[in-house]
Amino acid sequence: MAQPPAFVFNILETPEDQGSQDPSPYDESEVHDSFHQLIQEQSQRAAEEGLELRVLPQREPGPETLGASGSGHQALLGPEGVPDYSTATLRILASMPSRTIGRSRGAILSQYYNRTVRLRRRGSRPPLGGVGRSARPSLRLYDLELDPTAFQEEEKRTLLVKELQGLTVAQRDHMLRGMPLSLAEKRSLREESWTQSGKQRGPQGRRGLLPCCSRLRYACGLALHSLGLALLSALQALTPWRYALKQIGGQFGSSVLSYFLFLKTLLAFNALLLLPLLAFIVGVQAAFPPAPADSVPTFTGLELLTGGGRFSHSVMYYGYYSNTTLNQLCGPPLDGSQCTPEAGGLPYNMPLAYLFTMGMSFFITCITLVYSMSRSFGESYRVGSTSGVHAITVFCSWDYKVTQKWPSRLQQDNIRTQLKELLAEWQLQQGPRSVWGRLRQVAILGFVWLLCLGTTLGCTLAVYAFSELMIKNPVSAEREWELLALPLVVCLLNLGAPYLYRGLAALERHDSPILEVYVAICRNLILKMVILGILCYHWLGRRVGALKGQCWENFVGQELYRLMVMDFVFTLLDTLFGELVWRFISEKQRKKRGKPEFDIARNVLELIYGQTLTWLGVLFSPLLPAMQIVKLLVLFYVKKTSLMANCRAPRRPWLASHMSTVFVSLLCFPSFLGAAIFLCYAIWQVRPSSICGPFRTLDTMYEAGKVWVRHLEKAGPRVSWLPWIHRYLVENTFPIYLVSALLLAVIYLNIQVVKGQRKVICLLKEQISNEGEDKIFLINKLHSVYEGKERSRVGRAQEAEVPPTLPADERDAR
Repeated sequence: MAQPPAFVFNILETPEDQGSQDPSPYDESEVHDSFHQLIQEQSQRAAEEGLELRVLPQREPGPETLGASGSGHQALLGPEGVPDYSTATLRILASMPSRTIGRSRGAILSQYYNRTVRLRRRGSRPPLGGVGRSARPSLRLYDLELDPTAFQEEEKRTLLVKELQGLTVAQRDHMLRGMPLSLAEKRSLREESWTQSGKQRGPQGRRGLLPCCSRLRYACGLALHSLGLALLSALQALTPWRYALKQIGGQFGSSVLSYFLFLKTLLAFNALLLLPLLAFIVGVQAAFPPAPADSVPTFTGLELLTGGGRFSHSVMYYGYYSNTTLNQLCGPPLDGSQCTPEAGGLPYNMPLAYLFTMGMSFFITCITLVYSMSRSFGESYRVGSTSGVHAITVFCSWDYKVTQKWPSRLQQDNIRTQLKELLAEWQLQQGPRSVWGRLRQVAILGFVWLLCLGTTLGCTLAVYAFSELMIKNPVSAEREWELLALPLVVCLLNLGAPYLYRGLAALERHDSPILEVYVAICRNLILKMVILGILCYHWLGRRVGALKGQCWENFVGQELYRLMVMDFVFTLLDTLFGELVWRFISEKQRKKRGKPEFDIARNVLELIYGQTLTWLGVLFSPLLPAMQIVKLLVLFYVKKTSLMANCRAPRRPWLASHMSTVFVSLLCFPSFLGAAIFLCYAIWQVRPSSICGPFRTLDTMYEAGKVWVRHLEKAGPRVSWLPWIHRYLVENTFPIYLVSALLLAVIYLNIQVVKGQRKVICLLKEQISNEGEDKIFLINKLHSVYEGKERSRVGRAQEAEVPPTLPADERDAR
């Protein structure tokens, strides 16, 4: 056990202090009478616990001292600027509740003995579920009974054990859990209460079974609690890439970690999108395959790159799915002529299932995206300030449950990186620039943005010209590999333009690394979204008319498949060779800097680009989310390996507190919203192919829903509410406007609530500050009252020492 600390107080000795060692402010009218006993107890406790009181030599009350005391609001200052309070003030300070907790174990036992007596004598015991935090035992609710003798402490312990025996097991555990004692003391009290209760109830026949049952129930509760903790730790251990993410965050900071967390988020989105497609479209069609085509090409291996050939006659693409109502397998023919379904066969409308499953999948993805974005906003832009985050990181970040060497070293790296980021954000204060410097910065920014926008425009024109060339020169089935030309050009532009943007960004010299990343993300996003817009126009505006009499949905699905495959190949090549070559160049040419930094903006936009391709092509290729899942899994390990080997931590560390929010927002609005508009246009406006797919006999894909509604209207009055819902809630646009208005109103109300919470927090902080000033004011008032009485006492003493003056006649007579 550590020895109690010894405190040294500078106490000004007074004449009255020399006569009595423990003066009391009992005679002061300004101090309440209840302080008298408490001050005496604190004086006795200070002597027992080694409180050292260093008495200063008496100082004569000079004019400086009297002038300071006469202020009435400021305390006397000691030798080193420390307030030199009087004895009474110091003892009142020592008697504050915050300085009297947990000093005597005997006092604690006595207090809880009184509490258990009151609890046992209570007639009706309330359920513990309704007991709030305010009902927990508190030392401040009772007067401290200081009894240093071991005999009295043992007596109080015995009384406490007896009173604990009269409580139920739940109340006893609740009481012991709230005692401010060590675990050994609590365990000893629990064992003594159990043992003595067993001895008392043992001779009473069947009543002796109660302690055994209680002990068994308590053991079962502990076992279940331990099992729950074990299962919780097992679930945490099963979290994908848990230790890998900790390692990345500890070595490279939250900025690089945000990329891998975003990749993990995309993996969850694709899994959520794939599950209903497998259950209601792919799985059903695989169980009821259509009649095979006349000639099915053999697998050559080129299909892995082009997506055509054998894959065109599988569940991979839209054209394989039938436009009929699927039933269970046929039973034996009755007359040998036709195959009839078995009794009780359940029909399955594939066109309707295809349309509704796509719609529900996108709706679920939209809800999940909006929820993730709102949750990310709530975590990133919290109400209040982060003024104490540095102290919290220093003193409260360490997890004392970590005992092994490797996790402790990883946690140490993580805390060190967090402190670097916090300090870098705190020190990020750009100095004022001159007018010439500002004009120069604006000119450089304008020039760089013009070059970047010009590069984007050039890439867009190149993609458009090459797509028109592909339409004019169609590719035959024998030269299927030529279909890779357009995806190859698109991927080369997407790979080369970001490196050009990165080189131009070096001219800008942004003061904030966060601003530099945001600018790079904005430029790459403009490039990729414009290219995807040109491709969407190429597919739905040009290819649909050029592929009359063919299955244009399969061609669009294959184009998106090829874009995904080529993007994956170029990403691997750039990661394995580009970053490695860049590392060698950096180590040789720039030996001071060493390895290059991880390009967050370019890598994040690659993920958003790949996810956009998946959402664009899911209508024409339902298995694209499965390909995206495989791609993300491979990318995680490849990027992690390349990061550890070829990259270093950011030269200027910065706190990526809002990066996840920005990534999810970019994924929601430009990416998902654009894909949703593309698919809605394809469903409502474009005529499907007449030779393939589940909508081959309809004018639009949306006609499948109308046909189903007409069948429901003829089915009878029992399902008449479904056509009503379709007519007034789906086809009518007023509910959409109403829902949009309600959503905007909810957003506005949430913004106002957040503003109100911020104002309330500011007022509460101001009130807390005023409370601290009130304490200082009251302490100074106590000190001034004591000093005033001290001055009057000294004045009376001085008047007593001066001899009385004689009258004038007596002085003349002498």
